[in-house]
Amino acid sequence: MNRPPVNSLNTEHLEQLHRALVRLENEKCRGMILSSSSPTVFSAGLDIREMYKPELEKARKFWRTLQDMWLKLYSTPYPTVAAIHGHAPAGGCLLALSCEYRVIVPNVKIGLNETQLGIVAPQWFQDCMRNVIGERQAEKALIAGHMFNTEQALQVGLVDEVAADKAACIARAEAFLASQANLPLLARKTVKLGFRNSTLSRLMTGREADTKIFIEYIFQPKVQKGIELYLQSLSKKSG
Repeated sequence: MNRPPVNSLNTEHLEQLHRALVRLENEKCRGMILSSSSPTVFSAGLDIREMYKPELEKARKFWRTLQDMWLKLYSTPYPTVAAIHGHAPAGGCLLALSCEYRVIVPNVKIGLNETQLGIVAPQWFQDCMRNVIGERQAEKALIAGHMFNTEQALQVGLVDEVAADKAACIARAEAFLASQANLPLLARKTVKLGFRNSTLSRLMTGREADTKIFIEYIFQPKVQKGIELYLQSLSKKSG
């Protein structure tokens, strides 16, 4: 990912990710490492500006594009690994959870922290975390909007291993892909999608309802006020 400064996911960036995933699948990709050009951030998540005073159709397109990208990432027939050498809140955590394997570096924070921002993580975000760390741990983390540090993430199984630095993180990601290289492709794909089918189906059969919930939520005056205050706080930090 290369959208400075923090790989925030706006409509354009989501479209780029989706096109890349489609291309990799068409080219019979044998494995993908999802990483970041930023030295400190994997992805800061959804671009909050896409949700501030939006036009209806633009907001709808933004959410549909996010759905498209996630469906493609979560259902890849080839192995995927997230090399998390920077912070991964909210949508950044979703990207990592959507991969099959996760390698992280020290001193990183990762989690679905939407609750802390006054936002509710969509059901399919929640499903991704539940599938990785289990029902009870996911419930506690999602209610609190908890951001796990590196050690906590490893302890609960949110990540699979810790690497010393970015270079080691990429090397361990490559090692995971190498460990999958000799597995029969059809059998591997069938097992993977068997585990992920119910999560994928929940969104595929409920896309319109999910979009409707998002639209109704972000157009609430109190939500818009919260987004405005958050953007103001970001502006003060940058200033």
